[in-house]
Amino acid sequence: MLDLLKLPVSFDTATAKLHLRHARRDDLHAIMRLLSDDPISSGRGDVASDQDEPAYDAALDRIIQDPGNDVLVAVDDAGSVVGTFQLTLIPGMARRGSTRLLVEAVRISSTERSSGIGSALMRWVVERAAIDVRASVVQLTSDAARVDAHRFYRRLGFIDSHIGFKYHVTAASPTSQ
Repeated sequence: MLDLLKLPVSFDTATAKLHLRHARRDDLHAIMRLLSDDPISSGRGDVASDQDEPAYDAALDRIIQDPGNDVLVAVDDAGSVVGTFQLTLIPGMARRGSTRLLVEAVRISSTERSSGIGSALMRWVVERAAIDVRASVVQLTSDAARVDAHRFYRRLGFIDSHIGFKYHVTAASPTSQ
């Protein structure tokens, strides 16, 4: 867990009071549901299937045990998990040895999108990156198909300054064939 972050914390959005905290094991199903509540993620296999629970459980355990990683959840006053994201600290050599804070798997419940929750969470991340983590860059990737998300991140001051590449690894790599 990123113990540098001062959590839990509560803040108001335009529509609700949120409580942000480290994810716990009992949040697993809610996180799985948020991941599947997205057409791009569900198209990649995040369908919140009971069969996949052991894989998600093992991933959450690895993240919780890693001091440079964390999964956070945003919970409303009713106790429902309405948002989640993963943070990873990346110590680096570039930029004179600066640290980057990577934000991944940002998901807001489809019933809460455009309510201000995502904006509040991302503003909190940027603020904490500067104050608690001492990161010089907050970075994220977003699937090219997520046009609405790109507008959202630009509106918050993120710039699309790089081109990302991914290589999907299979059991047999190209060099072993």
